[in-house]
Amino acid sequence: MDKQKVEQQKQKILDLLREFCEEKLNQEYFELSERMVQKLGRKRDVPFVTGKPEIWAAAIIHALGTINFLFDKSFEPYLSLDDINDYFGTKKSTTGNKSKQIRDLLKLSYWNNEFSTKNMQDSDPFANLVMVDGFIVPLDSLPEEYQQMIKQARAEGKDISFTTK
Repeated sequence: MDKQKVEQQKQKILDLLREFCEEKLNQEYFELSERMVQKLGRKRDVPFVTGKPEIWAAAIIHALGTINFLFDKSFEPYLSLDDINDYFGTKKSTTGNKSKQIRDLLKLSYWNNEFSTKNMQDSDPFANLVMVDGFIVPLDSLPEEYQQMIKQARAEGKDISFTTK
């Protein structure tokens, strides 16, 4: 794989994402999309080497939007799928398929620590729960030192559970 071609394609996608986020979303979405492009660019088989940069940019916004409820009118910011596809000149099916490919490749899910917006992380219903001896218990029911261990592990993108036996 030609590293120069990867860098060129990456830069085209980032430029499209920067413009889109400045116009339609916010800085946080650009930072998350930039992180996603960088992570995809480190894969052995870089997926965005082939295909139009507009399709990849739309798919990245779609993937981020899916896990951050961007398409739900009760959340801010809100965009429709048509807003994304109209902006980038892409088709829903193509954008959706590439988005699914990205979500599978990066193992994305709701409340993903690495790619969730701050608002989503704050509203994570599982953030204050921990597994102890196979039971889910509130984090604040544990001693302070264990709470700190869990918070530190989660800040590093890890999780932790306890056994008392």
